[in-house]
Amino acid sequence: MPPAEPVQHISFFEAEAVAAWAGKRLPTEAEWERAAQSADSDGGANLGRDSFGPLPVARRATSSVGCECMLGDVWEWTSSPFTGYPGFTAFPYAEYSEVFFGNEHRVLRGGSWATDPLVARVTFRNWDYPQRRQLFSGVRLAADA
Repeated sequence: MPPAEPVQHISFFEAEAVAAWAGKRLPTEAEWERAAQSADSDGGANLGRDSFGPLPVARRATSSVGCECMLGDVWEWTSSPFTGYPGFTAFPYAEYSEVFFGNEHRVLRGGSWATDPLVARVTFRNWDYPQRRQLFSGVRLAADA
């Protein structure tokens, strides 16, 4: 694996283990979205299968709070279960997500290199079983200030 690229194809449990090893944690879904604000506005995200894999981590797709590479490369696991919240609207249709609400699935955010740019935005919610790793999934670490 190229050392400058983000890790991909890891499960939620593996992402949690990496966070614990680093003395950090996975962000909540709300923390992830706050950190990603404005990341989709500069067009530097690695989306749409143009690269056929993650790119080396570099200063691209930086958010308004200084987080880099928030969109594209890999889906990022959050610590949040996939549930509804006030104001949430399913996209592109209700059956796409609402039938999966509950504690069995975990939320992933950010899109991957294989995600269509038409749906990738900081508010898009993906989900999967925590033991699965085939969604081009990776990890972003968080720490308490």
